[in-house]
Amino acid sequence: MNDPVHGFIKVPNELLYDLTEHPYFQRLRRIKQLGLTHLVYPGAMHTRFQHALGAMHLMSSAVETLISKENAISDEESTAVHAAILLHDIGHGPFSHVLEHSLVEVSHEAISQIIMQKLNGEFDGVLSTAIDIFNDTYPKRFLHQLVSSQLDMDRLDYLKRDSFFSGVSEGVIGSDRIIKMLNVVDDKLVIESKGIYSIEKFLVARRLMYWQVYLHKTALAAEQMLVHLLKRARKLIAKGEELFAPAHLLFFMKRKPSIEDFNNDEEVLNNFALLDDDDIMCSIKSWTQHPDIILSTLAKGFVNRQLWRIRISEKPFKGESIQFIKDVTQKKFNLKSTQQANYFVFTDTITNNAYSIKDDKIEILYNNNELKDISKASDMLNLSVLGKTIRKHYVCYPKCIESELQRNVTLF
Repeated sequence: MNDPVHGFIKVPNELLYDLTEHPYFQRLRRIKQLGLTHLVYPGAMHTRFQHALGAMHLMSSAVETLISKENAISDEESTAVHAAILLHDIGHGPFSHVLEHSLVEVSHEAISQIIMQKLNGEFDGVLSTAIDIFNDTYPKRFLHQLVSSQLDMDRLDYLKRDSFFSGVSEGVIGSDRIIKMLNVVDDKLVIESKGIYSIEKFLVARRLMYWQVYLHKTALAAEQMLVHLLKRARKLIAKGEELFAPAHLLFFMKRKPSIEDFNNDEEVLNNFALLDDDDIMCSIKSWTQHPDIILSTLAKGFVNRQLWRIRISEKPFKGESIQFIKDVTQKKFNLKSTQQANYFVFTDTITNNAYSIKDDKIEILYNNNELKDISKASDMLNLSVLGKTIRKHYVCYPKCIESELQRNVTLF
């Protein structure tokens, strides 16, 4: 396959090809990688399907590099680690992370494991090693680190891919250079010292991409509008009102399956396997004509990109300020109560850190076989800054009340 980011991608063997052809994997063509970020960066229309193939391509390069440095990886392990990275996102629901724990309250990682077990049954148990690697229960832990760590093939692909499609050049990383510097010491993935500057660039790029793309305030406002829109739709359905939606979407609007339901009730997984972005958009376009003022207002704003205003602060917003915004909103839309205004006014926090000093660390290997954590090896990156979690607070509300809020100078 010809990929705009990596060039030609080769599927290594028949099993991996069969996995890409399976309906579970083909569904990822209809799941946007960056959720609603295309409302800010119009080019960011790429999918989880493209990302999974890209990550698999990088895995081929990583395995080839490690074998060339006399690290033992059998053909079976190679296929397994390729399958693990290929399927690592297969449990994502519509718009990727946006509706996780909202429409479906089970994490995508947990659903990915369930789908992988289901596929393992269909493929006569050949995915058992891949599942062990995915779950970090396989003896060679460095294989799991290639799939999930602070320097895995997932991150190396999505940073480069998201940068390419969004046009945000700050996210460009030297993934080829990083992979060529990979090695294994004491069953841990490490980076040879010649690659330290590429790792510094990688961490800085990740931090910048989070603020400029993944946590962009306009995309955040759109995401919160979608979450509250579906919350309102679910409320109306619970009251017995008829709303148009595909049957498999209504299935999740009417009930909230648990992880046990996904494991034990085949109907749950079958309905989830049909869910994608198109179902959500099709339903919301229909809801723009619904008589419920809350649902139709949110639906029209979302479909036509008439998004709410969002304000971000280093400190929490005052409780009286939030209440004032809700009161103004309630009056503006003739809502029955402040509780209804909660669909239009919402607050939360966002966090970002480039590097976790608690998780699997990125270690630099020197010629004398000494290992140093990147935060100590780097002469440019400050540990106190690099490992610090930045938390910001935000409030979201309809733009049409902005002029009234501006008259209250003590509000923010």
